[in-house]
Amino acid sequence: MELLTRTIQFPETLDEAAIAHFHQQADDAIQSDATVLLVDFTNVKFMSSPGLMALVIAFKQAREEGKPMFLQSINDQIKMLLELTGMDKVFEIIEHSTEEVEFAIV
Repeated sequence: MELLTRTIQFPETLDEAAIAHFHQQADDAIQSDATVLLVDFTNVKFMSSPGLMALVIAFKQAREEGKPMFLQSINDQIKMLLELTGMDKVFEIIEHSTEEVEFAIV
């Protein structure tokens, strides 16, 4: 089974414009022909509550469309936030490679 992935960059800063841009990227990815969505945290140092809320909204929309969403390249601070909120049980987290996504879905 060949997977078509679409990567969304999570914003480094979380002002209103950045969150709106993230939502637009997520909507575009969800409506695309991608079968898997990756949210890339490579450049993100910190995620606040509004950032987590934006991520949850995108996750719910992707799930409604039957598209799995994976978080990629999260740092220890973000991992801790996900653990404290119990969201580590909701989100699939991978390191860097799309090969890991194929393994996780199969």
